[in-house]
Amino acid sequence: MDEIRGTAQGTAPVPLSVLDLVTVGAGTTATDALRTSVALSRLAEARGFHRYWVAEHHSMPGVASSSPAVILAHLAAHTDRIRLGSGGVMLPNHAPLVIAEQFGTLEAMAPGRIDLGLGRAPGTDGATAAALRRTDRLNEGADDFPEQLAELTRFLDDDFPDGHPYARIHAVPGPVQATSPGGVQSPHRPPVWLLGSSGFSARLAGMLGLPFAFAHHFSAQNTIPALDLYRDSFRPSEVLDAPYALIGVSALATDDEKEARRQVRAAALNMLRLRMGRPGLVPTPEEAEAHEFSPMEEEFIGSWNSNVVHGTPDEVRSGLDDLQKRTGADELMLTSNAHSGDVRLRSYELIANAYGLPAAA
Repeated sequence: MDEIRGTAQGTAPVPLSVLDLVTVGAGTTATDALRTSVALSRLAEARGFHRYWVAEHHSMPGVASSSPAVILAHLAAHTDRIRLGSGGVMLPNHAPLVIAEQFGTLEAMAPGRIDLGLGRAPGTDGATAAALRRTDRLNEGADDFPEQLAELTRFLDDDFPDGHPYARIHAVPGPVQATSPGGVQSPHRPPVWLLGSSGFSARLAGMLGLPFAFAHHFSAQNTIPALDLYRDSFRPSEVLDAPYALIGVSALATDDEKEARRQVRAAALNMLRLRMGRPGLVPTPEEAEAHEFSPMEEEFIGSWNSNVVHGTPDEVRSGLDDLQKRTGADELMLTSNAHSGDVRLRSYELIANAYGLPAAA
């Protein structure tokens, strides 16, 4: 349970964490984005953020996080204490055994620091999902999610019953090593989280007694209903004796309010293009200022940015406090989407300062 529940730092109402999409801005490379991720993970650790998750997305030029396990291994080599995890691995895209092996390896690299967040969406468009899964029966993957989750959990625990086709198959690194002659196995196993943007995973997480992460940053209208469903469905388990829910929140702090509006408008233009089937690199604020928005596009931008907590550090702190009160979230996981890595780093630093989080050593 201690591996799940965090401790609020400074004056923050709940633990604060980071969700990284490894965004790539126009005029920069994926290498630049990954260097920003290393710097951000180190900043988050130094300033008392609780965990750092990386999302799985595919076929999006502006998002370089197609391989969370690879990125997490890199971040583990550059950090010492902060929890690292997937926010999340899209399980229908993968064989459960492969994920158990990958996260068993990560656990061996960073013992006691790894989270395994799982989602049932593809994290991309239908054609890309079909290429990933080698099938066009995409609904089948989502419908089978509970069975895939159960299979993955058994691989992680190495406890398939006798007679099961997989009873003699073991995820390595994993518990089987402790049962081999002379074997010593780590006492840690990555805790499983369920991620969602609707009620399906909320109910499933509750029924299984697992921690739940809701994607408020792109499904704000469903946040409170999903959290209510999770709490109402919750059954105590060996993992948790009471519900624990975090929400992903888009948040961007800058030194002045005008600059915050410039930055989030550029990020919203990138989302607009994605929704129109034209994903690209995150545009600069200057490109967004020069763009001629139609009335329909302006409506989208306004609606999108209404759910981005942005402004000065004090304004962002106030917005986050209000959101936490309204939702009762046990943890806030912040994602700062902007063209520049420096802007993103500065945003987290300003938010840490606003809450009086521990100073960097």
